[in-house]
Amino acid sequence: MARHRTRLWLWGHKVGLCLVLGSHVPELRALELLVVVSRTGSLSAAAAELGITQQAASSRVRTMESLVGAALLDRSRRGSALTPTGELLVQWAAGVLEAAEQLDAGITALRADRRGHLSIAASLTIAEHLLPGWLVALRARQAQLGRVPTDVTMTATNSERVAALVATGEVDLGFVEGPAAPEDLQHRLVGTDTLVVVVGPGHPWALRSSRRVTASTLAATPLVVRERGSGTRTVLERALEGLPTAPPALELSSTAAVRSAVAAGAGPAALGAHAIRDDLSTGRLVPINVAGLDLTRRLHAVWRGGAHPPEGPARDLVAWAADHTRPVRAKN
Repeated sequence: MARHRTRLWLWGHKVGLCLVLGSHVPELRALELLVVVSRTGSLSAAAAELGITQQAASSRVRTMESLVGAALLDRSRRGSALTPTGELLVQWAAGVLEAAEQLDAGITALRADRRGHLSIAASLTIAEHLLPGWLVALRARQAQLGRVPTDVTMTATNSERVAALVATGEVDLGFVEGPAAPEDLQHRLVGTDTLVVVVGPGHPWALRSSRRVTASTLAATPLVVRERGSGTRTVLERALEGLPTAPPALELSSTAAVRSAVAAGAGPAALGAHAIRDDLSTGRLVPINVAGLDLTRRLHAVWRGGAHPPEGPARDLVAWAADHTRPVRAKN
C-alpha cells in the first residue's frame, strides 16, 4: 500500500506537519458507488440509485481498480459482488464518506446563512430613496421563486464610511455615490445621479427670470453642505476645483437637514436629484442652472473578494439595481 507523503513547514520556532494525499486516493463519488454496490449487490441498481448511467458506473469502477491495482467487483449474471479487496476498500471508505457528508452539511449551512441574511451599508441618498425599492423588488423575486425572503440589515451613512465598513468585512455589500468607486474594493456601476443646485423659493436666485448663475458665482457663495466624506460633497468640491470658494454657510450630516435648511433660506445647496424630486415638484425647493458645471455622480455597488458580488441575494440585488435604476434630472 502506498505510504502517505508529508511536508515539513517551519514557522519561526514552530514546526508543523502537513499531510499531502497520495496519488491512489479515489474520488468520493467513486467510493460512494462502491458502497451502494455493496448494499444492492448490483452495479446497474447502484447506478440507477445515484442517477448515473451504467457505463459511467463501470468507468468509475475501472478507474478505482486501476488506482488500487486489484479487482474490486466480481460480475456475474446474478449481479456484482465485492472481492475481498473491494470489501476492504468499502470498510475504509465509510469514515471518509461520513466526513465528506459532514463537510457538505457544513457548507450547505454556510450557503443557507449567506442566502438567509444580508448586511448592507449605503450612502444616505441611496439608502433613503433607492434601496427600499430595490429590496422590495428582491423580496418579490424571491417569493416568485418560492424562496424564503432574505433578512436584511442596513446601515445608512456617508460613502466614505460605507467603503470602510465593506473593507473591514462588517457588512456584506455597500452602495456608494461619488465621482468614482473606491480603488481598494470590487465594484459595479448601478446608476448615475445628478446634483442639482437648489435654493428656497424666496432666495434672490429663484426670483431671477433665468434662474441661472455661473460656476464662479456658486463657488463664491456660502453654501449649505454635507459633512466631509459624503459623496454629495465630494462631487461638488471636485466640480468647483480651481475656483475661489467661500466657507460653507452650514455643514450638516444628513440630506434631510440640508433640504430643510435650504427651504428655510439658509443658502443654496447641491443635492441629488433622487433626493429632492418631491421638493421640486411642490416648489419647496427651486432648481438653479449652473452653466458648464458637471455635477454628475456615479452610484456603485462595492464588495470585497472576487470580481462578482457574493453569490445569493447580494448578487441578485446588485443585478436588479444595475438593470432598473434610471437617472433623474431636474427641469429648470
